[in-house]
Amino acid sequence: MTIDARTLLPIAERAVSIASEIIRTKAPGVVTAKGDRDMATEVDYAVEHAVREFLSRESPEIGFLGEEEGVSHLGDGLMWALDPVDGTANFLHGIPLCGVSLGLVDKDTPTLGVIDLPFLNLRYSAAEGAGAVVNGSEIRVSDARELQSAIVAIGDYAVGENADERNRPRLALTEELAGRVQRIRMFGSAAIDLAWVADGRIDANIMLSNNPWDTAAGVIIAREAGATVVDLDGSPHSMTAHATIAASPKLVADLVELIAEARKAGVFDRVFDRMSGLT
Repeated sequence: MTIDARTLLPIAERAVSIASEIIRTKAPGVVTAKGDRDMATEVDYAVEHAVREFLSRESPEIGFLGEEEGVSHLGDGLMWALDPVDGTANFLHGIPLCGVSLGLVDKDTPTLGVIDLPFLNLRYSAAEGAGAVVNGSEIRVSDARELQSAIVAIGDYAVGENADERNRPRLALTEELAGRVQRIRMFGSAAIDLAWVADGRIDANIMLSNNPWDTAAGVIIAREAGATVVDLDGSPHSMTAHATIAASPKLVADLVELIAEARKAGVFDRVFDRMSGLT
C-alpha cells in the first residue's frame, strides 16, 4: 500500500489525544509483572485498547502493533506502532517523564509519528516530508559540533532475563561517554530521548535497542527535525536495526567512531557482538 503519511496525521493526533486523556486522568491501578523489574499498569492496557479500537475504525486497512498485546491485525505493508505509556516506571512513581508514542511504519521505515507528554504539556509530531513540530511550532536539532560540549542521553539499562550480561555493553558505553561528553542523561523514555534530540534540548541519544513501539514515532520526528539517525555501525537506521543512535549531524561520526574504538579494544566484550541478545 502506498499512502502519503501526511494524510494520516490528523487520525494519529486524535488517537494520541484519546491516550493522553487516559494517562492524565487515571491512576496507574493494578500493576502486572511482565518479568523481573518489568511491569505494565492498568493505564498501559486501557490506552492500548482505546487506541487500537479507534484506529481499527478510522484506518482498518492499516495493521496495529502495541507493546502490551502485540499485533492485533496485519496491514498491507503499513503498521501502527504504539507504546501506550512510554516510561511506565516513571509514570508509576509520579515522575512526569512519560507519555504516549504512536508511529506509522511503512515496511521497515517510520513515516509518521506523534509523541504526547501529558504531564509536560508537550506534543511532538512529524510526517515524512512535512517537518517536525512541538505544540504546532517548528523544531530543529541542535547545532552541536563536538562531543565535549554535547549532552547525550542513553537508554535504560536492561532488566529481566540475563540483565547482567546485557548490561555489560551498556555500562561500558556509559564509561566511554563519561570521559568524552559534557553530560550524560537517562530519562527512562525512548520517546523523550528522541523527541528532545529533535527539539535541540539534548544533542544525541544512544539506545542499544530498537523496539518499534519505542522508536518508530521518535525516529521520524528526529529525522524531520534534521537529526541523523543510524544503527550502531553508522548505517541508516530502520526498524530492523540493532540499535538507535540519533544526533546532531556533526556528532554522528564521532559517536560511531567512539563505539567502534570501544569494540575494537574489547570494551563491549562478546555480548556486544550478539546484538540479538540486546533488548
